[in-house]
Amino acid sequence: MFLSIFDVFKIGIGPSSSHTMGPMTAANRFLDALKSGDWPRPARARPAALSASLHGSLAFTGIGHGTGPAVILGLCGQNPRQVDPDAVDAILAAVEATGTVQPQCHPAYRFVPARDLIFDKRTPLPGHPNGLQFTALDADGQLLLRRIYYSVGGGFVLTDAELEAQKTASPASADVPYPFAHARQMLAMAAASGLSIAAMKRANEQVNCSRQALDTGIDAIWSAMSACIDRGLVQSGTMPGGLNVKRRAAAIFAQLDAQWQRNEISPLMANDWLSVYAMAVNEENAGGGRVVTAPTNGAAGVIPAVLRYFLKFDARANPIAIRDYLLTAAAIGGIIKHNASISGAEVGCQGEVGSASAMAAAGLCAVMGGTPAQVENAAEIALEHHLGMTCDPMAGLVQIPCIERNAFGAVKAVTAASLALKGDGTHAVPLDACIETMRQTGMDMSHRYKETSLAGLAVNVVAC
Repeated sequence: MFLSIFDVFKIGIGPSSSHTMGPMTAANRFLDALKSGDWPRPARARPAALSASLHGSLAFTGIGHGTGPAVILGLCGQNPRQVDPDAVDAILAAVEATGTVQPQCHPAYRFVPARDLIFDKRTPLPGHPNGLQFTALDADGQLLLRRIYYSVGGGFVLTDAELEAQKTASPASADVPYPFAHARQMLAMAAASGLSIAAMKRANEQVNCSRQALDTGIDAIWSAMSACIDRGLVQSGTMPGGLNVKRRAAAIFAQLDAQWQRNEISPLMANDWLSVYAMAVNEENAGGGRVVTAPTNGAAGVIPAVLRYFLKFDARANPIAIRDYLLTAAAIGGIIKHNASISGAEVGCQGEVGSASAMAAAGLCAVMGGTPAQVENAAEIALEHHLGMTCDPMAGLVQIPCIERNAFGAVKAVTAASLALKGDGTHAVPLDACIETMRQTGMDMSHRYKETSLAGLAVNVVAC
């Protein structure tokens, strides 16, 4: 099992990694399949029209999560990392006006969003709650190609065949020096090698890239995270979607910065700084801005908030610490994804904000001098206290309770790291057991509480 840090942390666009970035990537993959021609068709048949249907959670909350626009952008050839958030409206307007999508190196395809983009709430696809189906037709309306994709969380996308192969594949060790798939293996390898978790993760990454390329890539991840915080701290106004949720990070930051300049100390200040950094990111995410999956968009604020807090208040902060923090967090995120899920549609928000909090706690504990055992303990504490957390976004928007929930995830991460550092790493609940508990809890959880907006706050606040 090996999941690269560049798979865990992907630069993209808001508001959702599974409902925005994933569907855009799936549309890209369908275009690639069309272009490859590696599928049976009559000799003279040429694709002339496209359609797409959204299923499961994508159908129920796709409108609030921007899934429809993401699919259109993807069929226009845009990808999450490179699309310009400021150009999105113009691209979508052109498709609406012309009834066509014109991706680069393809012919123009007929695509009328009102007719060819279907939110199918009645027909879930069997592989995963986040299912998409794309079709290509010839000029006479005859089906040429149909492909199913699943957006499995964190921007990861699999075809139905890939998902099935993944479920039935025999476990195999990755061709890396430290192929840990579980926390217990990670701790055993750390003890045997004398290396930190970050050092083992670095060694694994350098199988596929040079040290310089790795450091440059990690620095780019942090640069994008930090820039997202900075943008969120100066933006004001109301977020899109109809809930009329006001951006609060800028006003809170102005108050905190004024207190900081006056050297005023408040017992609430630590929580306030963590909260404002996290909220800045998730307000940007809710507005469709540039964000980094950490490990998802819905949980994107926790990890950068804790790191920015560390950089501001700890004298040990330096570029090496930034890289070690992110490498450690990615190692924990890989274990969680391998053994459970980071998808809110699959296991609820415990898999998103809970995973992010565990990753941040581990990273902070590591850069503050924690041993591998203490790092594993920090991750377990943070995850344990998110178990059972539902995903019930109001109006299907990544705003309530998501924005404040990231603030609480950051606060819990710092608390978990602090508690772990006060101990010697021994504890009652292993991280592996906590991860398995999260998986089981998610499987038992009603689908109404897993990113469908069919229960919880999503219905009770509206009903009031």
